[in-house]
Amino acid sequence: MRRRPVDFRRPVRRRVSNVVVWSLCGIVVLLFIVIFNKESRIESRPTSSIKDYTKYVKNIEGLNITDEMLSPNSITRQLSDQISLAKAFVVIAKESNNIQFAWELSAQIRNSQVLLSSVATRRAPLTTRESETAIRDMALLLLHAQQLHYDSATMIMRLKTKIQTLDEQMAAVSEKSSKYGQIAAEEIPKGLYCLGIRLTTEWFGNSNLHRRMNERMHIETKLRDNSLYHFCVFSDNILATSVVVNSTTLNSKNPDMVVFHLVTDEINYAAMKAWFSMNTFRGVTIEVQKFEDFKWLNASYVPVLKQLQDSETQSYYFSGHNNDGQTPIKFRNPKYLSMLNHLRFYIPEVFPALEKVVFLDDDVVVQKDLSGLFSIDLNSNVNGAVETCMETFHRYHKYLNYSHPLIREHFDPDACGWAFGMNVFDLVEWRKRNVTEIYHYWQEKNVDRTLWKLGTLPPGLLTFYGLTEPLDPSWHVLGLGYTNVDPHLIEKGAVLHFNGNSKPWLKIGMEKYKSLWEKYVDYSHPLLQQCNFH
Repeated sequence: MRRRPVDFRRPVRRRVSNVVVWSLCGIVVLLFIVIFNKESRIESRPTSSIKDYTKYVKNIEGLNITDEMLSPNSITRQLSDQISLAKAFVVIAKESNNIQFAWELSAQIRNSQVLLSSVATRRAPLTTRESETAIRDMALLLLHAQQLHYDSATMIMRLKTKIQTLDEQMAAVSEKSSKYGQIAAEEIPKGLYCLGIRLTTEWFGNSNLHRRMNERMHIETKLRDNSLYHFCVFSDNILATSVVVNSTTLNSKNPDMVVFHLVTDEINYAAMKAWFSMNTFRGVTIEVQKFEDFKWLNASYVPVLKQLQDSETQSYYFSGHNNDGQTPIKFRNPKYLSMLNHLRFYIPEVFPALEKVVFLDDDVVVQKDLSGLFSIDLNSNVNGAVETCMETFHRYHKYLNYSHPLIREHFDPDACGWAFGMNVFDLVEWRKRNVTEIYHYWQEKNVDRTLWKLGTLPPGLLTFYGLTEPLDPSWHVLGLGYTNVDPHLIEKGAVLHFNGNSKPWLKIGMEKYKSLWEKYVDYSHPLLQQCNFH
């Protein structure tokens, strides 16, 4: 039998196996050591935290803010909180005129911010040793701030007092501004005064003007022809009335069908006649009257004239010393007692032959043809007007005193307001419904000014309540004398109304809207140049 040869590789295999086994044993031992160390660390952490927390609680009991700020826990957060609080105290210190302390706080804030920045740059945690000085110095300053009563409660009281003082100052400034604005709005510019004087002189010294006026009176039938377009303006302002007439005629498709009925007072009557005699205005028919010639206009018929004779009313409007200043100056304007302001309630008496008329205020500019107004169906109503209740301010409760039973019982407080300035009046319906007597009733009830303060719009709202037909808003765009108006509305508007104190002929007029009015003024006219109109 043959023997197997000797295999020299077997001993080698046994040697390799022993090495592997010993290596594996070593690795297992190392892993066991590592795991054991980690577990001991994890177990030691809660103990350490509990100890630290206990120590912190013991330290916090009975300590003030300085000791609390010196706590080594959350050093970065503690520094950030100190900085935030210090910034608030800097503002308070400046308000208290403690500039030195504010400077010290600001310097310490910068030091703390530099320390935090260096930590963020090196990306290493902030140690107690390097932050101790910054925290201590800031804490001492914050403690000093508390000793100066820079705490929240004290500052709230200070701020409340300051707010009240500012409110009082603002109210005083607002009242002064209102008074000065009202005075500026009521003034007669030198140019207008000059124009009136020169025109009056011209009227009495130039016979040609009388002849021209008499020639125009030959077309008296036009003044009563209800197939024409009749407009009325009640004003003592010659230049403003001229702009109304000029802008209407220049934008009219048929100026030969336009008739203007102008009513002024005795003082401006001659000047008004002179101006409209020497200017043709595209040949439109123009009539000038003065309200002093109306025989029916007397105190026995007109409540406003009766009130003017009352001594208390005269004192209220002209002395300016009663009511302890509680009534705003705008409500005590004597113009509210002017008959030119109240003639709008007597249009059927002023023009007994007319059936329909368009009333225009003297502070409007016409930029579209207005003939379409005369074909609008008012649906048996008396007044055609643009409503102004897109905002809550222009509803009845904003104009009338709803604590008065008469107002409360008869009128809806949320009824929509409307505007005077461009109104279509059906005089047939007016006479049929005896609207002027309704106006008289409410004027007499308001002798003591308890239903409304003043003005012509509140009695107008009462008089034409339930008798007003809403018109398309584009017929009458308001607000050019006191607020900003949407340019698109201005572009589409037929009549632009400069209601408010900032009239375009005054220095306080709104500059961006003046050009809309001034383009209808002929500044090359010799009289305007002599009176320095430019």
